[in-house]
Amino acid sequence: MLSDADLRDLAGRLVRVPGVEAVALGGSRARGEHFPDSDVDLGLYYRPPLDVDALRRLAREVAGPGADVTVPGAWGPWVDGGGWLRVDGTAVDWLYRDLDRVRRSWEQAQRGELSWHVQAGHPLGVPGHAYAGEAALAVVLADPGGELTALQRAARTCPPLLRDAVVDGLWEAEFLLAGARKAAPRGDSAYVAGCLFRAVLLCAHALHAHAGRWVVNEKGAVAAAGRLPGAPVGFRERADAVFAPASGADALRAALDAAQQLVEETARSCSSTPA
Repeated sequence: MLSDADLRDLAGRLVRVPGVEAVALGGSRARGEHFPDSDVDLGLYYRPPLDVDALRRLAREVAGPGADVTVPGAWGPWVDGGGWLRVDGTAVDWLYRDLDRVRRSWEQAQRGELSWHVQAGHPLGVPGHAYAGEAALAVVLADPGGELTALQRAARTCPPLLRDAVVDGLWEAEFLLAGARKAAPRGDSAYVAGCLFRAVLLCAHALHAHAGRWVVNEKGAVAAAGRLPGAPVGFRERADAVFAPASGADALRAALDAAQQLVEETARSCSSTPA
């Protein structure tokens, strides 16, 4: 596994690439929840024009002649681009983040603007505040200009207006479950499963927001929500039970009843004084 010193050395080389303004460690390693075989996520905060050729040369220096990186935008509107590399036996992902777009994400979060965006690999969708949340949760490895560090300092806590907007967004969970009930008698398991997934993840986001904490994607969100003070008792276990394989009208109705109870309890939890 790459050491912290190795990562800081690599970050120092990355910020010498024209266009790269700062480098931050994200994902499970930034949270201290990683395993020996976990990927290392490095956010490359850049301003156009990014010198992709210089970045590619560096990638091949550290990860071998077969290493490659994309142009910005190649992986979709929100993941952006980067490279999947292997450095000294460790999977290291370089993930582009347009620094000006990150700043806009933070400004929108402060105004309480909530939006969801389609992106491959994100079944719930990417929240418009994800970039701000990533910056807040990351470990800054190199930031010569200090801009990312300053943004992180400001964004440590989810803004009150965004918190309220995410909690208010629980109306969608109620709406989804009501629609799913019309499909359950027909045994439409696929549609019901999709509604259940989104409803439960909206609850997880609401619980995090109510606690003033960022959550930026679906992975681990339910388990983390269950550990929050004030979360419904047994939130994770009950959410897992909702997703147990089920078919037939009776089983689908039972899953919807369980999900409805979770949504109602989440709404009550989020109506109390924020943590």
